[in-house]
Amino acid sequence: MTRRIVFVTGGAGFIGSNIVARLAEDHALDLVVCDRLRDAETGKWRNLSKHPIGDFVPPEQMWEWLEKRWRDVELVIHMAAISSTTEPDSDKVVQTNFGLSRDLFRWCADHQRRFIYASSAATYGDGSLGFDDAQDWESLAALRPLNPYGWSKALFDVFAVRQAARGYGPPQWAGLKFFNVYGPNEDHKGMMRSMVSQIWPDVAAGRTVKLFRSYNQAYPHGGQKRDFVFVNDVVDVVSWLCRNDSVNGVFNVGAGAARSFRELAESVFKSADQEPRIEFIEMPKALRERYQYFTEAKLDRLRAAGYSKKMTSVEAGVAECISQYYAKADPYR
Repeated sequence: MTRRIVFVTGGAGFIGSNIVARLAEDHALDLVVCDRLRDAETGKWRNLSKHPIGDFVPPEQMWEWLEKRWRDVELVIHMAAISSTTEPDSDKVVQTNFGLSRDLFRWCADHQRRFIYASSAATYGDGSLGFDDAQDWESLAALRPLNPYGWSKALFDVFAVRQAARGYGPPQWAGLKFFNVYGPNEDHKGMMRSMVSQIWPDVAAGRTVKLFRSYNQAYPHGGQKRDFVFVNDVVDVVSWLCRNDSVNGVFNVGAGAARSFRELAESVFKSADQEPRIEFIEMPKALRERYQYFTEAKLDRLRAAGYSKKMTSVEAGVAECISQYYAKADPYR
């Protein structure tokens, strides 16, 4: 019997492990995870511990493994990346986020295997050009990200679109511009965790939550807005793409509605049956000049491609995240 393998890079990470958890429900699939688990206490093994996987591959053995098993691989889901927006080594960021993505795209094209990858809303920079996921080369190339992470993601989006326009690429390829994703399995990310994950310990302990003051007159303190998207919605989109192999392109993945940090914090307090306790603190000066006050995913292209499921509201997503994961002794999915 031929094995059906989905190869997931970064599969022990935050979004990757949530994807693995969902796809593992299909017992006809073998989920092969390529990642590093690192420290046993704070590492990522717990993100995978509840789900059967067919194999675990260290990144340095990835190409050897793929060349041996490529006939069984149906799909590569590429979630591996250096996701820190403050990583000081730009060469490392570009080599990983662009170079590895480029090589996997080419591998999937040469072997005619499907390819789904993680892009980012960081490609939009300060948002002055909007958040419309236009796929033409000119629109993508016009974006001006604010850091090497965003630029590395934008660079690969342009590469993928140009290659596809030239008639070269995997039989299916889809890039997903994730906005501010929150949910279970974030503990290993440290200060790069979502705001929900960062403020929950304070709320649970009865402490005051601290949010940045606003330095833009158009936004009150705590009124800075982001598109906060529950990881279950992200997984739903990926699962839908797995079932619809004719869908290609770069798509925004967000809730489609900007919500304030204050609203997000109040939702966390409400989920804990507590009155909000919020203090506004000074934003570091180095961050003020590059701070985004508003993000909101335009989902028109995703809807036009056929994805019709409603996105989860902040109130519903935070409530589920806390009741089903954060507030439990075992918070992992």
